[in-house]
Amino acid sequence: MPVSEKDHIRALSLLALAPERANEALEFVSALDESGREKLLALAHSHHVVMRALSVLHETAKASGDERIAYWSLRAIERETTRIGTAVSYLADICQQLESNGCPVVVMKSLDHWPDLGNDLDLYSTASESKVVEVFTTKLRAEVEPRSWGDRLAQKWNFKIPGLRESVEVHVQRLGQTGEHTAMAQRLVARRQHRELMGQNFPVPAPEERVITGTLQRMYRHFYFRICDIANTAAMVENNLIDYKELEKAANLGGIWPGVCTYLNIVSDYVAEYRGDGLSMPANIFETAVCGGDEVHAKNLFLRVPIMPHGAALYTREVKTAALRGDLGATFRLSLLPPLASVAALAFKMTGSDKGIW
Repeated sequence: MPVSEKDHIRALSLLALAPERANEALEFVSALDESGREKLLALAHSHHVVMRALSVLHETAKASGDERIAYWSLRAIERETTRIGTAVSYLADICQQLESNGCPVVVMKSLDHWPDLGNDLDLYSTASESKVVEVFTTKLRAEVEPRSWGDRLAQKWNFKIPGLRESVEVHVQRLGQTGEHTAMAQRLVARRQHRELMGQNFPVPAPEERVITGTLQRMYRHFYFRICDIANTAAMVENNLIDYKELEKAANLGGIWPGVCTYLNIVSDYVAEYRGDGLSMPANIFETAVCGGDEVHAKNLFLRVPIMPHGAALYTREVKTAALRGDLGATFRLSLLPPLASVAALAFKMTGSDKGIW
C-alpha cells in the first residue's frame, strides 16, 4: 500500500506532540525508502518541526539500535542547526540596527517555533515605512523584493540581505490580510517581552499576542495549520502562559474573538487526537468556537481548515465589527479582500501561481 502524505504528517505529529509514542513513528520511518525519508524531511521543513521531531526520532532510533535512522536523522539535525545558527546571528543584527535607528521592533512567529525556525524571518515595527526601508537598504545593505498588491495593502515589505538564506518580512504599523488591524498591532510592541536565545536577546510578542498573530495567519489568511502551530500553542496553554481575559480584550479590538476561540479549539482537538486528552482552557473558548479539529484534514502539505462556511463567517464578523465601530479604513480594506481573493484564485488556475496578488 503506497505511503500517503497523511501518513507522513501523522508520523511527524507523533514525534512533535506525543514523544511517548515515538516508537510508532520510528516503525513508520524505518519502513520508508530513501525517497520516502526525503519526502518526510521536506514535510518536516514545511511544518517547522525538523529539530523537534527528528531529535525525538534520533533518540528513539539510538535506543532501539536502528543505526540507519539514527544516522539519517542526526545528519538532518546538524544541517538544520547550522542554518538556524546563521539566521539567528543575522536576526540579532537586524533587530539591533532597527532599534538603534528609531524603529521599535518585535520578532513575530519566527522564534515561536524554537528550537525550530521558520523559512523566513517575520518582524513588526511601529516606525514609518520609509524609515524601515531606509534602515534595511542603508544599514543592512538589503535589497527590497517586489511587492504584491496584497503586500502593499497590508503594509508589508520583504527584504533580501546578502549572506542570509531567509527572506526578511516586515509588517509596518498594521496586521491582517489587508492591513485592517492597527490597535491590535500596536500591542505587539507595547507589550513585548524579551527572550534570550543562543546568547542573543530578542524582543518577542507576549503570549496573548502570539495567539493573536497565529489566529490571523491561520483562521483569516491561509486557512491551514502547521504542526508547529499546534505544538507552539499547546505548550503555552500547558505552561499557563496565557491570560485569557487579556487575550479576549485584545481579540475584541479587531472583532476576531470567535476566530481566536476556533484556533484554540482546533489546537486542543488535534492534541487530543495524539495524546488522548485535549487542552484545559476556559469553557467559553470551546463554546464560542465555530468549528473543531474534526473538520481539519491533511491535504496539499498542511492541515486544512474549510473556508466555507467557517472562514466566511469569521470574515463577516470581522467586517461587521469594524463597520459598527465606525472604522471606515478597516472596513474599506476588508471590503477589498473578496475581489483580491477572486483574482488570486483565477491567476492560480491559469498560471499555477498567485504571485503578484498576495
